[in-house]
Amino acid sequence: EKQKGLAYSIQSFLCNAGSVVGFVFPFVLAWIGISNTAEGNQVPDSVTYSFYLGAAIIIACVIYTFCKVKEMPPKEYAAYHGITKEQDNEKSNFVQLLVKAPKVFWTVGLVQFFCWAAFMYMWTYNTGGVAEQAFGWDASQGTKVANYQEAANWNGILFAVQAIGSVVWAAVLPNFKNRRFAYCLSLLIGGIGFISTLCFHDKWMLFISYFLVGTAWAAMLAMPFTILTNSISGKHMGAYLGLFNGTITIPQIVAAALGGAVFGLLGGQHQLNMIVLAGVLLIIGAVCVFFIKETYAEKHELEVDPYIDENAEI
Repeated sequence: EKQKGLAYSIQSFLCNAGSVVGFVFPFVLAWIGISNTAEGNQVPDSVTYSFYLGAAIIIACVIYTFCKVKEMPPKEYAAYHGITKEQDNEKSNFVQLLVKAPKVFWTVGLVQFFCWAAFMYMWTYNTGGVAEQAFGWDASQGTKVANYQEAANWNGILFAVQAIGSVVWAAVLPNFKNRRFAYCLSLLIGGIGFISTLCFHDKWMLFISYFLVGTAWAAMLAMPFTILTNSISGKHMGAYLGLFNGTITIPQIVAAALGGAVFGLLGGQHQLNMIVLAGVLLIIGAVCVFFIKETYAEKHELEVDPYIDENAEI
Protein backbone atom coordinates (compact mmCIF):
# COMPACT_ATOMS: atom_id res chain seq x y z
CA GLU A 1 0.00 0.00 0.00
CA LYS A 2 2.74 2.46 0.90
CA GLN A 3 4.26 2.10 -2.59
CA LYS A 4 1.06 2.75 -4.53
CA GLY A 5 1.57 6.48 -5.06
CA LEU A 6 5.15 5.90 -6.16
CA ALA A 7 4.05 3.10 -8.48
CA TYR A 8 1.56 5.28 -10.37
CA SER A 9 4.16 8.03 -10.61
CA ILE A 10 6.59 5.55 -12.14
CA GLN A 11 3.85 4.55 -14.60
CA SER A 12 3.36 8.22 -15.51
CA PHE A 13 7.13 8.64 -15.89
CA LEU A 14 7.39 5.67 -18.27
CA CYS A 15 4.36 6.74 -20.35
CA ASN A 16 5.85 10.16 -20.93
CA ALA A 17 9.37 8.90 -21.45
CA GLY A 18 7.92 6.73 -24.21
CA SER A 19 6.19 9.78 -25.67
CA VAL A 20 9.50 11.63 -25.83
CA VAL A 21 11.13 8.70 -27.64
CA GLY A 22 8.18 8.55 -30.05
CA PHE A 23 8.43 12.25 -30.88
CA VAL A 24 12.19 11.95 -31.46
CA PHE A 25 12.01 8.94 -33.81
CA PRO A 26 11.17 10.82 -37.04
CA PHE A 27 13.91 13.37 -36.45
CA VAL A 28 16.51 10.69 -35.74
CA LEU A 29 15.50 8.71 -38.81
CA ALA A 30 15.70 11.83 -40.96
CA TRP A 31 19.12 12.60 -39.48
CA ILE A 32 20.50 9.18 -40.52
CA GLY A 33 19.26 9.72 -44.07
CA ILE A 34 15.72 8.37 -44.29
CA SER A 35 13.46 10.65 -46.32
CA ASN A 36 11.42 13.16 -44.35
CA THR A 37 9.42 14.36 -47.37
CA ALA A 38 6.89 12.75 -49.68
CA GLU A 39 4.95 13.66 -52.81
CA GLY A 40 1.28 14.63 -52.69
CA ASN A 41 -0.58 13.17 -49.74
CA GLN A 42 1.90 10.36 -49.12
CA VAL A 43 3.39 9.80 -45.67
CA PRO A 44 7.18 10.36 -45.41
CA ASP A 45 9.31 7.26 -44.86
CA SER A 46 10.63 8.70 -41.58
CA VAL A 47 7.08 8.71 -40.18
CA THR A 48 6.18 5.29 -41.61
CA TYR A 49 9.26 3.64 -40.12
CA SER A 50 8.58 5.36 -36.80
CA PHE A 51 5.24 3.56 -36.66
CA TYR A 52 6.94 0.25 -37.45
CA LEU A 53 9.45 0.83 -34.65
CA GLY A 54 6.63 1.80 -32.28
CA ALA A 55 4.73 -1.38 -33.11
CA ALA A 56 7.85 -3.49 -32.52
CA ILE A 57 8.40 -1.83 -29.13
CA ILE A 58 4.77 -2.43 -28.10
CA ILE A 59 4.95 -6.11 -29.07
CA ALA A 60 8.27 -6.61 -27.27
CA CYS A 61 7.01 -4.89 -24.09
CA VAL A 62 3.76 -6.87 -24.07
CA ILE A 63 5.65 -10.16 -24.43
CA TYR A 64 8.11 -9.19 -21.69
CA THR A 65 5.28 -8.16 -19.36
CA PHE A 66 3.30 -11.34 -20.02
CA CYS A 67 6.33 -13.50 -19.25
CA LYS A 68 7.65 -11.61 -16.23
CA VAL A 69 4.68 -10.20 -14.28
CA LYS A 70 3.23 -12.71 -11.82
CA GLU A 71 -0.30 -12.19 -10.51
CA MET A 72 -1.25 -13.01 -6.95
CA PRO A 73 -2.96 -16.44 -6.86
CA PRO A 74 -6.78 -16.14 -6.42
CA LYS A 75 -6.84 -17.71 -2.93
CA GLU A 76 -4.04 -15.48 -1.69
CA TYR A 77 -5.69 -12.43 -3.28
CA ALA A 78 -8.99 -13.24 -1.55
CA ALA A 79 -7.25 -13.72 1.81
CA TYR A 80 -5.32 -10.47 1.45
CA HIS A 81 -8.47 -8.47 0.71
CA GLY A 82 -10.68 -10.38 3.16
CA ILE A 83 -13.00 -11.67 0.41
CA THR A 84 -15.18 -14.59 1.57
CA LYS A 85 -16.29 -17.40 -0.70
CA GLU A 86 -19.86 -16.04 -0.67
CA GLN A 87 -18.67 -12.58 -1.67
CA ASP A 88 -16.52 -14.04 -4.41
CA ASN A 89 -19.56 -15.77 -5.92
CA GLU A 90 -21.72 -12.66 -5.69
CA LYS A 91 -22.61 -11.16 -9.07
CA SER A 92 -23.00 -7.42 -9.74
CA ASN A 93 -23.71 -5.58 -12.96
CA PHE A 94 -22.19 -2.21 -13.80
CA VAL A 95 -25.33 -0.29 -12.77
CA GLN A 96 -25.25 -1.84 -9.29
CA LEU A 97 -21.54 -1.08 -9.03
CA LEU A 98 -22.10 2.57 -9.97
CA VAL A 99 -24.90 2.88 -7.39
CA LYS A 100 -22.60 1.45 -4.72
CA ALA A 101 -19.52 3.38 -5.91
CA PRO A 102 -17.70 5.29 -3.17
CA LYS A 103 -18.06 9.07 -3.19
CA VAL A 104 -14.40 9.35 -4.22
CA PHE A 105 -15.31 7.72 -7.55
CA TRP A 106 -17.58 10.65 -8.40
CA THR A 107 -15.49 13.49 -6.97
CA VAL A 108 -12.36 12.33 -8.76
CA GLY A 109 -14.52 11.83 -11.85
CA LEU A 110 -15.59 15.48 -11.62
CA VAL A 111 -11.95 16.58 -11.67
CA GLN A 112 -11.31 14.21 -14.56
CA PHE A 113 -14.12 15.80 -16.58
CA PHE A 114 -12.48 19.22 -16.66
CA CYS A 115 -8.99 17.82 -17.18
CA TRP A 116 -9.76 15.60 -20.15
CA ALA A 117 -12.02 18.20 -21.76
CA ALA A 118 -9.08 20.62 -21.53
CA PHE A 119 -6.67 18.24 -23.23
CA MET A 120 -9.24 17.39 -25.89
CA TYR A 121 -9.28 21.06 -26.86
CA MET A 122 -5.50 21.16 -26.84
CA TRP A 123 -5.24 18.20 -29.23
CA THR A 124 -7.91 19.70 -31.50
CA TYR A 125 -6.91 23.37 -31.63
CA ASN A 126 -3.25 23.49 -30.68
CA THR A 127 -1.79 23.56 -34.18
CA GLY A 128 -4.01 26.46 -35.20
CA GLY A 129 -3.37 28.29 -31.95
CA VAL A 130 0.42 27.94 -32.27
CA ALA A 131 0.24 29.01 -35.93
CA GLU A 132 -1.65 32.15 -34.96
CA GLN A 133 0.54 33.04 -32.03
CA ALA A 134 4.04 32.35 -33.35
CA PHE A 135 3.89 31.93 -37.14
CA GLY A 136 1.72 34.82 -38.34
CA TRP A 137 -1.08 32.61 -39.64
CA ASP A 138 -4.82 33.26 -39.65
CA ALA A 139 -7.73 31.09 -40.73
CA SER A 140 -8.31 33.07 -43.95
CA GLN A 141 -5.03 31.65 -45.32
CA GLY A 142 -6.20 28.04 -45.16
CA THR A 143 -4.14 25.14 -43.87
CA LYS A 144 -2.00 24.37 -46.92
CA VAL A 145 0.23 27.45 -46.62
CA ALA A 146 3.86 27.11 -45.53
CA ASN A 147 3.55 28.89 -42.18
CA TYR A 148 0.71 26.60 -41.07
CA GLN A 149 2.71 23.50 -42.02
CA GLU A 150 5.71 24.87 -40.16
CA ALA A 151 3.48 25.43 -37.13
CA ALA A 152 2.20 21.85 -37.40
CA ASN A 153 5.77 20.55 -37.28
CA TRP A 154 6.54 22.81 -34.31
CA ASN A 155 3.41 21.55 -32.57
CA GLY A 156 5.00 18.10 -32.43
CA ILE A 157 8.07 19.62 -30.79
CA LEU A 158 5.87 21.35 -28.21
CA PHE A 159 4.15 18.06 -27.40
CA ALA A 160 7.60 16.54 -26.86
CA VAL A 161 8.44 19.40 -24.48
CA GLN A 162 5.17 18.69 -22.66
CA ALA A 163 6.18 15.03 -22.34
CA ILE A 164 9.59 16.04 -20.95
CA GLY A 165 7.86 18.27 -18.42
CA SER A 166 5.68 15.30 -17.45
CA VAL A 167 8.71 13.05 -17.01
CA VAL A 168 10.35 15.58 -14.71
CA TRP A 169 7.18 16.23 -12.69
CA ALA A 170 6.38 12.52 -12.36
CA ALA A 171 9.70 12.13 -10.57
CA VAL A 172 8.79 14.98 -8.21
CA LEU A 173 5.22 13.91 -7.35
CA PRO A 174 6.09 11.08 -4.89
CA ASN A 175 7.87 13.63 -2.69
CA PHE A 176 4.62 15.40 -1.80
CA LYS A 177 3.19 14.29 1.53
CA ASN A 178 -0.32 15.50 0.74
CA ARG A 179 -1.64 13.87 -2.42
CA ARG A 180 -4.58 16.22 -2.92
CA PHE A 181 -2.30 19.24 -2.67
CA ALA A 182 0.04 17.74 -5.27
CA TYR A 183 -2.91 17.00 -7.57
CA CYS A 184 -4.33 20.51 -7.20
CA LEU A 185 -0.96 22.22 -7.65
CA SER A 186 -0.19 20.19 -10.77
CA LEU A 187 -3.45 21.12 -12.46
CA LEU A 188 -3.04 24.76 -11.46
CA ILE A 189 0.45 24.92 -12.97
CA GLY A 190 -0.79 23.20 -16.12
CA GLY A 191 -3.65 25.69 -16.43
CA ILE A 192 -1.21 28.58 -16.08
CA GLY A 193 0.88 26.95 -18.79
CA PHE A 194 -2.02 26.95 -21.25
CA ILE A 195 -3.02 30.53 -20.46
CA SER A 196 0.60 31.73 -20.71
CA THR A 197 0.56 30.99 -24.46
CA LEU A 198 -1.11 34.40 -24.76
CA CYS A 199 2.14 36.03 -23.66
CA PHE A 200 4.57 34.36 -26.07
CA HIS A 201 4.87 35.18 -29.77
CA ASP A 202 8.28 33.56 -30.08
CA LYS A 203 8.08 29.84 -30.90
CA TRP A 204 10.96 29.04 -28.54
CA MET A 205 9.33 30.80 -25.61
CA LEU A 206 6.34 28.49 -25.99
CA PHE A 207 8.59 25.79 -24.52
CA ILE A 208 7.90 27.39 -21.14
CA SER A 209 4.14 27.08 -21.58
CA TYR A 210 4.15 23.45 -22.64
CA PHE A 211 6.70 22.36 -20.06
CA LEU A 212 4.26 23.69 -17.45
CA VAL A 213 1.36 21.88 -19.16
CA GLY A 214 3.34 18.68 -18.64
CA THR A 215 2.87 18.92 -14.87
CA ALA A 216 -0.89 18.55 -15.26
CA TRP A 217 -0.48 15.60 -17.62
CA ALA A 218 1.83 13.79 -15.18
CA ALA A 219 -0.67 14.20 -12.34
CA MET A 220 -3.60 13.10 -14.52
CA LEU A 221 -1.85 9.79 -15.22
CA ALA A 222 -1.02 9.10 -11.58
CA MET A 223 -3.13 10.81 -8.93
CA PRO A 224 -6.71 9.81 -9.91
CA PHE A 225 -5.88 6.11 -9.97
CA THR A 226 -3.96 6.21 -6.70
CA ILE A 227 -6.81 7.96 -4.90
CA LEU A 228 -9.50 5.77 -6.47
CA THR A 229 -7.87 2.39 -5.85
CA ASN A 230 -7.35 3.28 -2.19
CA SER A 231 -11.12 3.71 -1.80
CA ILE A 232 -12.12 0.44 -3.49
CA SER A 233 -11.95 -3.05 -2.04
CA GLY A 234 -10.02 -5.71 -3.93
CA LYS A 235 -13.22 -7.54 -4.81
CA HIS A 236 -14.36 -5.08 -7.50
CA MET A 237 -11.06 -3.35 -8.26
CA GLY A 238 -10.91 -4.39 -11.91
CA ALA A 239 -14.55 -3.56 -12.58
CA TYR A 240 -14.31 -0.09 -11.05
CA LEU A 241 -11.11 0.69 -12.93
CA GLY A 242 -12.91 -0.27 -16.13
CA LEU A 243 -15.85 1.98 -15.28
CA PHE A 244 -13.47 4.75 -14.30
CA ASN A 245 -12.20 4.84 -17.87
CA GLY A 246 -15.54 6.49 -18.63
CA THR A 247 -14.26 9.57 -16.79
CA ILE A 248 -11.55 9.76 -19.47
CA THR A 249 -13.63 9.09 -22.57
CA ILE A 250 -16.94 10.80 -21.76
CA PRO A 251 -15.38 14.24 -21.17
CA GLN A 252 -13.62 14.01 -24.53
CA ILE A 253 -16.87 13.06 -26.28
CA VAL A 254 -18.70 15.97 -24.65
CA ALA A 255 -15.86 18.41 -25.42
CA ALA A 256 -15.72 17.28 -29.05
CA ALA A 257 -19.50 17.51 -29.48
CA LEU A 258 -19.62 21.02 -28.02
CA GLY A 259 -16.30 22.24 -29.39
CA GLY A 260 -17.66 23.95 -32.49
CA ALA A 261 -20.36 25.79 -30.55
CA VAL A 262 -17.91 26.85 -27.84
CA PHE A 263 -15.44 28.07 -30.47
CA GLY A 264 -18.24 30.16 -31.98
CA LEU A 265 -19.12 31.64 -28.59
CA LEU A 266 -15.48 32.70 -28.20
CA GLY A 267 -15.59 34.61 -31.47
CA GLY A 268 -15.00 31.80 -33.96
CA GLN A 269 -11.82 33.49 -35.24
CA HIS A 270 -8.84 32.66 -33.05
CA GLN A 271 -8.07 29.04 -32.17
CA LEU A 272 -5.74 30.21 -29.42
CA ASN A 273 -8.89 31.10 -27.44
CA MET A 274 -9.58 27.38 -27.10
CA ILE A 275 -6.12 26.81 -25.65
CA VAL A 276 -6.77 29.54 -23.09
CA LEU A 277 -10.14 27.86 -22.37
CA ALA A 278 -8.24 24.62 -21.77
CA GLY A 279 -6.22 26.45 -19.13
CA VAL A 280 -9.38 27.74 -17.47
CA LEU A 281 -10.83 24.21 -17.41
CA LEU A 282 -7.69 22.87 -15.72
CA ILE A 283 -7.91 25.56 -13.06
CA ILE A 284 -11.56 24.65 -12.44
CA GLY A 285 -10.43 21.04 -12.13
CA ALA A 286 -7.81 22.13 -9.59
CA VAL A 287 -10.53 23.80 -7.50
CA CYS A 288 -12.66 20.63 -7.71
CA VAL A 289 -9.82 18.62 -6.14
CA PHE A 290 -10.91 20.12 -2.81
CA PHE A 291 -14.19 18.18 -3.10
CA ILE A 292 -12.23 14.93 -2.87
CA LYS A 293 -12.07 13.33 0.54
CA GLU A 294 -9.64 10.46 0.25
CA THR A 295 -10.75 7.28 1.99
CA TYR A 296 -9.43 3.74 2.44
CA ALA A 297 -11.73 0.82 1.74
CA GLU A 298 -9.42 -1.66 3.44
CA LYS A 299 -6.79 -1.68 6.11
CA HIS A 300 -4.19 -4.38 5.68
CA GLU A 301 -1.58 -5.68 8.04
CA LEU A 302 0.91 -3.73 5.94
CA GLU A 303 1.61 -0.10 6.69
CA VAL A 304 -0.86 2.14 4.86
CA ASP A 305 0.19 4.75 2.35
CA PRO A 306 2.31 7.39 4.13
CA TYR A 307 0.74 10.14 1.98
CA ILE A 308 -2.67 9.68 3.60
CA ASP A 309 -4.23 12.89 4.91
CA GLU A 310 -4.51 13.11 8.67
CA ASN A 311 -8.32 13.33 8.46
CA ALA A 312 -8.79 10.52 5.91
CA GLU A 313 -11.21 7.79 6.91
CA ILE A 314 -10.03 4.21 7.28
